[in-house]
Amino acid sequence: MCISRTEEPGRAQALKAVPSEHGSRGQRSNLSRRLGQIAAHLLLAASLTAALLQAACVVGPKYARPSVPDPPTYKEFAQKGDEADRQWKVARPDDAAIRGKWWEAFHDPQLNELEEKAGSSNQNIAAAAANFLAARALVRQARSQYFPTVSANPSIMNSRTSPGQLGGITGGSSSGLTIKTYTDYSLPFDASWEPDFWGRVRSSVRANVYAAQSSAADLENVRLSEQAELAVDYYELRAQDSLKQLLDSIVAAYQDTLDLTQSQYQAGLCNDEAVAQAEAQLRAAQAQDTDLGVLRAQYEHAIAVLTGQPASTFSLPAQALEAKPPATPVGIPSELLERRPDIAAAERGMAQANAQIGVAKAAYFPSVILSASGGLGNTSISDWFTWPSRFWSVGPSLAETIFDAGLRRATVQQYQANYDQTVANYRQTVLTSFQQVEDNLASLRILSQAIDQQDAAVEAAARSLHEATARYKAGVDPYLNVIVAQTTLLNDQQTAVNFRMQEMVASVQLIKALGGGWNAAQIPSPKEIRAQAPTSSGSTH
Repeated sequence: MCISRTEEPGRAQALKAVPSEHGSRGQRSNLSRRLGQIAAHLLLAASLTAALLQAACVVGPKYARPSVPDPPTYKEFAQKGDEADRQWKVARPDDAAIRGKWWEAFHDPQLNELEEKAGSSNQNIAAAAANFLAARALVRQARSQYFPTVSANPSIMNSRTSPGQLGGITGGSSSGLTIKTYTDYSLPFDASWEPDFWGRVRSSVRANVYAAQSSAADLENVRLSEQAELAVDYYELRAQDSLKQLLDSIVAAYQDTLDLTQSQYQAGLCNDEAVAQAEAQLRAAQAQDTDLGVLRAQYEHAIAVLTGQPASTFSLPAQALEAKPPATPVGIPSELLERRPDIAAAERGMAQANAQIGVAKAAYFPSVILSASGGLGNTSISDWFTWPSRFWSVGPSLAETIFDAGLRRATVQQYQANYDQTVANYRQTVLTSFQQVEDNLASLRILSQAIDQQDAAVEAAARSLHEATARYKAGVDPYLNVIVAQTTLLNDQQTAVNFRMQEMVASVQLIKALGGGWNAAQIPSPKEIRAQAPTSSGSTH
């Protein structure tokens, strides 16, 4: 609010009387003393209001974490056998917990390097980190409502009065009057404050704190998801390298077989049909070997994106899959409520929705606004900062909505429904987490058995091929028997590689389902949330 003082010519002349040096100093002293008195009164009023706020109530429901289904143990624990000991184990108090850099348990330097690169350069993680910083800023925005707003609007306004405004003259000459131009100097200050009697601001601050904590958990969930996806793509790429190595050896073996068949044909020991069969088998294996390059290239490109690098400049040297899944300690289901960032984010979302109900209910109560304005104004710049140039006003105002056609009630119902939705989402997230752990525990147990069985099948197929080849060379059996044995062995070997790839993927997914070593204690506290956040976007940690 800008308040100025404009004097009539005669009155202005009176105010323009230049005071003596002694009088000017006295006026400045009085001005300082009176401003100090006003400041003291405002401080006293603020202290009394603060005391009232300590006794003020906060409307809205109290928050309590809803109950969720909590099985005492995982079903897979009852079916665990010795064959699964290398993939996972029941956690005991002396077991080493999963650490933050969980991928180091796989003992693969190449994977370690890629994961570190993803942690600092992955753009999805960077976006989630920026979203968390924005949520922290919203907390500080909400906290600003605890304090008064002070504004200033200094102005220097030059004006001229129309002759028609003096003595009823509407036109013609006004020789008897001297029309002058006046300049108004104004320095107003306005302050307003709405005390938080009903907890609206406190509920709003809590809601934003919970939202920021949820955003922090979301950041960790994105980080864990991107790191797990990178490990999955890495081991699937290594499986393609193993298949490539396998098919390269198969192509070489088929080439030797074709050379042998052609030699036998030239010696009259077999017909051209056997040569055609051997050649067809070789060409099909070559095509299958070449086709592996498509999927490997796609995995390599995906890894490049996950590590924040252009696919055109990234490459990984070929290396067969030789890793084995580490033994992962698995706790009880209830521990997931503290170990998974997505569950923590859903729980903080419930707390936020509950606090928003309090914000909506506070609208039922009147708002009290304390406002004050004051400043200096004069038509003479020399008298601008003198005591007679002061103006001020102070006082409270009360506002209450008498009729809103059910708006506030509908708003409260809306936020209550939103809270019920977050409860359902939270429980669904918990149920899904139990499912994911059970899925991967079952996968590791069953794949462990399947790998042993498939290895036995590969060994048997190799013996069968050896016998069929010997009988063909001896002229006892036709070449078709060799083709059947070779095809069986190739299929069994490919299946064995795929089983091992699935085992590594299941191991990574189990660690992800268990939270990757994260726990809810890592969520920043309200004090840490309120602290000034770094403005640099170059880091995602």
